[in-house]
Amino acid sequence: MTPITEVEGRRLALSNLDKILHPATGTTKGELLHYYATVGTAFLPHLRDRPVSFLRYPDGPEGQLFFTKNPPPGTPAWVKTTPVPRSEDPRARQVMIQDLPSLMWAANLVVEFHTPQWRSDSPAVADRLVFDLDPGPPATVVECCRVALWLRERLAEDGLEAFVKTSGAKGLHLLVPVEPTPSDQVSAYAKQLAVRAEADHPALVVHRMARALRPGKVFVDFSQNAAAKTTATPYTLRARPRPTVSAPVTWEEVEACGDPGELVLLMDDIAPRLERYGDLLAPLFDPARAGPLPGPP
Repeated sequence: MTPITEVEGRRLALSNLDKILHPATGTTKGELLHYYATVGTAFLPHLRDRPVSFLRYPDGPEGQLFFTKNPPPGTPAWVKTTPVPRSEDPRARQVMIQDLPSLMWAANLVVEFHTPQWRSDSPAVADRLVFDLDPGPPATVVECCRVALWLRERLAEDGLEAFVKTSGAKGLHLLVPVEPTPSDQVSAYAKQLAVRAEADHPALVVHRMARALRPGKVFVDFSQNAAAKTTATPYTLRARPRPTVSAPVTWEEVEACGDPGELVLLMDDIAPRLERYGDLLAPLFDPARAGPLPGPP
């Protein structure tokens, strides 16, 4: 019998709680749901008012994975949605995770949460800039840290403040609060920095996506600033053998990283880190921390 749980006045049927989703650690679906309930206070601000895309992995990372932007069949009427017109579907809508019941409903579907750099009330107008630093083996997150520090300095020269999180996979994400700016302008600026990074460090950095160019280098992916693109939301679990999290880290941790394992954060690491640091990405929500993009060179 599927247990019914009440979350802030909403009744939710939470299913298959004993099902193992992360085989390397034996992590169950019930433990996954407990994680999201525990970190919801920190997680929800990063989801709220942004259309959410889901990477679903209902049978774990070794089962079928599928990406969906449309509200899943059976979405409760109380889960908010927002119009996100697409060329193939001008009437398309996407889910918004506005509260803890919505978060727990979505978590029960077993998903990664992905969000754009803009809010639903200002489509294609970004309030943050993102770089996805992806290492091509034998490069690792250690090399990503070197690139992240270089980018932080260049951004600071332009009056912008960078924050950093693990991708939950192999690399890092840099997040930069910016004054509301059209996504295409943010993308163009991010591309300029990625090209400059490669020019300054040709043995370490590549800004083009072609996999043949990437072995031993860090791909500085600026493309996720495009209005149609999304990035793994801070605090989401990832569909990996272990329950890794895309979680914020300190710049001191980035500076000190000498081994890839030092920046692997698992589900059980996050609550103690929130207790110690609070949400390291909270400044993203402070308008005073958002800077204007520099003008054209």
